[in-house]
Formats: sequence, C-alpha cells, structure tokens
Amino acid sequence: MEKLKIKSGDLVLVTSGDHKGSEGKVLRVLKEKNKAIVEGVNMVKKHEKPSAASPQGGITEKEAPIHISNLSLKDPKTGEPTRVGFRMEGDKKVRFAKKSNQVL
Repeated sequence: MEKLKIKSGDLVLVTSGDHKGSEGKVLRVLKEKNKAIVEGVNMVKKHEKPSAASPQGGITEKEAPIHISNLSLKDPKTGEPTRVGFRMEGDKKVRFAKKSNQVL
C-alpha cells in the first residue's frame, strides 16, 4: 500500500467533483479505501431509526468520504493548492509544500 500524502488535521481543497472549490479540515483518512472525510464537505442525509443513542430518530446529515485524488493540500503560506513532498531534515523525515517549500 502506498503512503498517503494527506493526514488528518490538514487543510485541503476539493479539486474536482460536485464539491469542487470547497475547503475544509480532514477529520479522518480511510487508508485502505484511499478516501478521506473532510469537515463540512460532501454532506449526505442519513435516515435513522429511533434508538437508544437517538430516541427521536429522523434524518441526520453527515460527511461522506471523498477520494484522495480529488483533494489537494492547502499551502500554509499562500492558501493555494499545492503538492506534497518528503525530505530529510537532519535525521527526521518531514512533509513540505512544493509551492512554497514550507514544512507542514
């Protein structure tokens, strides 16, 4: 399995699909499916039966996963979409934004 360049907590921009142009924070990365759940993006309505957790039941909205190929990391310096690279700094491997060369 290939190493993913997006981690939870990253600010990302959606580059394609229905939610193109949206941005948000990555809540969770589903590594085995190559998908990520982004805060406030790709919202779906889920019909829930009444249960102990939600006694009322009804329709709730939650985020659905988006494929990682449709996400691009937001550059911390410029706020534009950027690619991610890895490099060694001393004895540590760090991620950096290729546009601004800034460590993430």
